[in-house]
Amino acid sequence: MSRRPSRVLTEVELEFMQVVWEAGEVTTEDVLDRLRRQDRRLSDGSVRKVLSILAAKGYVSRRPAGRGFRYRAEVPKDQANRHMLLDLVDRAFRGSGALMVASLLGSRAVSDRDLKKIKRMIAEREKAQ
Repeated sequence: MSRRPSRVLTEVELEFMQVVWEAGEVTTEDVLDRLRRQDRRLSDGSVRKVLSILAAKGYVSRRPAGRGFRYRAEVPKDQANRHMLLDLVDRAFRGSGALMVASLLGSRAVSDRDLKKIKRMIAEREKAQ
């Protein structure tokens, strides 16, 4: 049974999107350079393949530039983050945001400073309703 293509970003795709979001517009060479600075060694063909997958998923668009293409984000970072979070809530917590929050609060991932911010956000949300 083959796996259906996912609209959610994989770890590698997210890594590429971080580069695109930071730069605004990139070439394959730009991506290669930035990833090399992070000690990631990928071939030019691998970079082109991932960028083509991102284009097929609608995360980037491309336009001709010289002998290659320039890529830019079509999905804002905050929208992609929300989409990945909602996918995680659906798959890992059966759609329950409360279970996800309980899991986070039970871990060391939430600092006291984060907890204060979360409480402020909840108070603001309740006030707005």
